[in-house]
Amino acid sequence: MGFRDEAAGYFRKAVKLNPDFSDAKENFYRVANWLVERWHFIMLNDTKRNTIYNAAIQKAVCLGSKSVLDIGAGTGILSMFAKKAGAHSVYACELSKTMYELACDVMAANKMEAGIKLLHMKSLDIEIPKHIPERVSLVVTETVDAGLFGEGIVESLIHAWEHLLLQPKTKGENGNCEKYGKVIPASAVIFGMAVECAEIRRHHRVGVKDVAGICLPTNVKFQSPACSSVDAEETIEPYTTEKMSRVPGGYLALTECFEIMTVDFNNLQELKSLATRKPDKISTPAIKEGVLDAVVVWFVLQLDEEHSLSTSPSEETCWEQAVYPVQDLADYWIKPGDQVMMEVSCQDCYLRIQGISVFNSEHEMDVGKSFTKNEDLLCVGNEAELCSALANLQTSKPDAGEQTCVLESTEIALLNNAPYHEGFKMAMRKVLSSLTPEKVGQAMDAQCQRKGMSCGSGQSGSEQSVPEPFYVLDVSEGFSILPVMAGMLGQVRPYSSVEKEQHRTALDLISDASHFPRETLEFWLRHVEDESAVLQRPKSDKLWSIIILDVIEPSGLIQQEIMEKAAISRCLLQSGGKIFPQYVLMFGLLVESQTLVEESAVQGTERTLGLNIAPFINQFQVPIRVFLDLSSLPCVPLSEPVELLRLDLMTPYLNTANREVKVRICKSGQVTAIPFWYHLYLDDEIRLDTSSEASHWKQAAVVLDNPIQVEMGDELVLNVQHHKSNVSITVKQ
Repeated sequence: MGFRDEAAGYFRKAVKLNPDFSDAKENFYRVANWLVERWHFIMLNDTKRNTIYNAAIQKAVCLGSKSVLDIGAGTGILSMFAKKAGAHSVYACELSKTMYELACDVMAANKMEAGIKLLHMKSLDIEIPKHIPERVSLVVTETVDAGLFGEGIVESLIHAWEHLLLQPKTKGENGNCEKYGKVIPASAVIFGMAVECAEIRRHHRVGVKDVAGICLPTNVKFQSPACSSVDAEETIEPYTTEKMSRVPGGYLALTECFEIMTVDFNNLQELKSLATRKPDKISTPAIKEGVLDAVVVWFVLQLDEEHSLSTSPSEETCWEQAVYPVQDLADYWIKPGDQVMMEVSCQDCYLRIQGISVFNSEHEMDVGKSFTKNEDLLCVGNEAELCSALANLQTSKPDAGEQTCVLESTEIALLNNAPYHEGFKMAMRKVLSSLTPEKVGQAMDAQCQRKGMSCGSGQSGSEQSVPEPFYVLDVSEGFSILPVMAGMLGQVRPYSSVEKEQHRTALDLISDASHFPRETLEFWLRHVEDESAVLQRPKSDKLWSIIILDVIEPSGLIQQEIMEKAAISRCLLQSGGKIFPQYVLMFGLLVESQTLVEESAVQGTERTLGLNIAPFINQFQVPIRVFLDLSSLPCVPLSEPVELLRLDLMTPYLNTANREVKVRICKSGQVTAIPFWYHLYLDDEIRLDTSSEASHWKQAAVVLDNPIQVEMGDELVLNVQHHKSNVSITVKQ
């Protein structure tokens, strides 16, 4: 319902009243991730970033900027730097209620509450003299995201220059800085680089035409939200973010790093023109051959003439990079000499990189040696050359009858996950064969005959010759082609629980392409009056042969209420029917990872240059880190993987609420975390591994409050508790 602050308040209260109340704890952890985003911890632990910001603020205050406004204050660290530097008047504004209250506590603990006026509001709503008495000489802010503009820095600084800041100093003008306005950061330079990266590719481009025998039609274009943001009615981030230094499988730079744009935050006219000026055209040559998967973007934040921060993937930084996936090329393979071209602009508060295309090196083009800006790239002499150039432009126009289907990046990765679909196909075939082998054989013969007929041919022969179908229900979260796959296995009536209309249209078109009558596929939510009661009989006198449940979230956690759903599902199965997966094994290992420690909690006062922030923000510390890639996580394994837990959806008496697991230490070190993942057993022989290279699932980890020193040969005992869908793992001392 959107009342996140209020929800968090009640969950926190519930946990304080009963610290062992696992439901309240899990809900608080989930809400805490929204309220205090994890990058707050990472940035506050970044001593280099804190030191450079502190030095730039100190220098500005010493030069006379004595009145300061901190926009998007967060914990208030920049405001406190200004106060410590000797600023007379310091104001700070923060929109988030949770962060505002946290900053109030932090300032009181650092004995600065009297010297800093904290406002719970957007900077765009600040008025003089209602909220602050007069214009200030310095604005400090770090309202930037991986794509620089996404936190609204341009809009807030335009408003600040027009309403809250003193006039800027003109060139050659001398005088006291207190009489003039300025901004930290002073400017930024945005850089980019074209890359090959299989991990980005599998999350943003469907790379298969056939998924375990299901045909993906050419007239359905699957797109991730980052690629579809141009056409979207609401403003969507036109990029995703990745820590490129830790991306699984790494990446290959296909071009040199090139400059995309510079922006002067101390120039009001330049800020105003950003949103209105025409897109800049950029061309850069390929230096290596490979698959063009994305343009990766970062920036250098110039705080003043002396101090700067870089978010480059080659830097040790708390920052991720912005990733613009490439789509709609006829051929993604590029080689040295080819020109990668794009248009860049700042629209709707976002840096947009559009029209990414490639010119083949065989065609002589006058596009400059490195990259060209603000010029027409097609400098051709005559009409014939222009036609030839356009023919070489590797972009494909959408067909008139093309259907766009926007999928989350995890849903695209799922479509690309071949072992997942092959596993389900085999497991479903085995169950259906075991129910009535002869009926499946007849039905599959009928299916083969039907493939030669038109899709709308429907039933043939007398009504009596049509056997009673099997009923299969897929209640997976999001987009799933499993119902179509089930329908292709014989006389099956498959039901899909997809909600979005464009997903239903895509499934209909996939049915057509696979010669499966689309009218046989049912959308279950059209039959269910109450969406919360999805699990019920297909018909009053029928039961399900197969029910497919989503047990693991893409984040790496167990789905909430999954055991309750499994209990209901067992009552709805026909004799011999199955729930998929039938059971799940949870595995984990002990690791030493300073990265996980620093991403989970602020480490003392040293990182924040003596300011007491850690105890306050660490109240929102969450013991479980999600969306991890174990294959590229900086860590040292201290044990072999061990089985932690069994969740049996078909045979619940095999589940245990408490379990002690002995783990032998194979390397000396400090245990800081316990990463975990799952094996999903569709039956005793077919399993899916959520940590595999093809997996669309990420992994998660329990981060210990205090590291435990261990020696090789030691044995640690883990206490694994399972209540409903909540699992807690603690080290038994």
